[in-house]
Amino acid sequence: MLNHTGHPMRRARLRHYLMCPPTYFDVVYSINPWMDPNGQVDRALAIRQWSGLVEAYRSTGHRVDLVDPLPGMPDMVFAANAATVVDGHTLPAKFANQQREAEVATHAEWHRRNGILYGARNIPQPGAVNEAEGDFAILSRRILAGYGFRTSPQAHCELAALTGREVISLELVDPCLFHLDLALAILDDERDHIAYYPEAFSQPSREVLAELFPDALIANQHDAYAFGLNAVSDGLHVFIPSGARQLREDLAAAGYWPISIDLSELSKGGGSVKCCTHEIRPALIAPPRPSALHAEDSIPVPTIPSQQPAGASS
Repeated sequence: MLNHTGHPMRRARLRHYLMCPPTYFDVVYSINPWMDPNGQVDRALAIRQWSGLVEAYRSTGHRVDLVDPLPGMPDMVFAANAATVVDGHTLPAKFANQQREAEVATHAEWHRRNGILYGARNIPQPGAVNEAEGDFAILSRRILAGYGFRTSPQAHCELAALTGREVISLELVDPCLFHLDLALAILDDERDHIAYYPEAFSQPSREVLAELFPDALIANQHDAYAFGLNAVSDGLHVFIPSGARQLREDLAAAGYWPISIDLSELSKGGGSVKCCTHEIRPALIAPPRPSALHAEDSIPVPTIPSQQPAGASS
């Protein structure tokens, strides 16, 4: 069924998110082009802005659980980078930079304690560098996976083997958009509708995206550099950084309900809405068959319970 704009009727699907308060957020080192250790960070403002995002999720019906922050881990607020959960399968991160290594054990322990919520299987030890949902974007049956700056292509194969899903590798070429979730957003993971910024990708990867997603929304450089693609969507509501003006208009025209989120203080660390949001995707009865593709190759939930999990805070 189409709406009055000629687009499919959008519908929200309830989600389960794991997040981490920015209690110790700071910029004390530089591991991406956005980080300036000589700049000023207003931690109180960062906490207020982050709390606004949590409230926006909860007010639209989504579940938000929290993992406890660790002193000395200023980037732990970017919870999407710590693990990937697909159909109940959990792949912990293996960070490219040692500054964030200590985050992984805390997240893995949360998943071991609370995995009963989403039908968790065994949690393997990752072999290759992967920065989780920073570089893994989950579609209805496939996974888009970024490489070029952080996550290794070998990690794409690990995730394919673990989840049984086809993984399509996409090469990132813009250092300012060093993670896939800065260059591409999943808008509807049932219909596989996305938005992306083409210039963030190599030419072969652009060709893959154009072939697979002819109806994608195309972001401009201003919106990409305003972290506009670092957005989270439930299929209807799109929680999008407030600086992305044109993309907000395009989303509304396509039948979505954009909700502007100001995370300007956290963006000093190189992340925004999606970086703060790790989605828990519960187990399915019959997972699809495994496959792994590279861009250069040929292109051939249940409702989350509302009670608080043991060991988690909110």
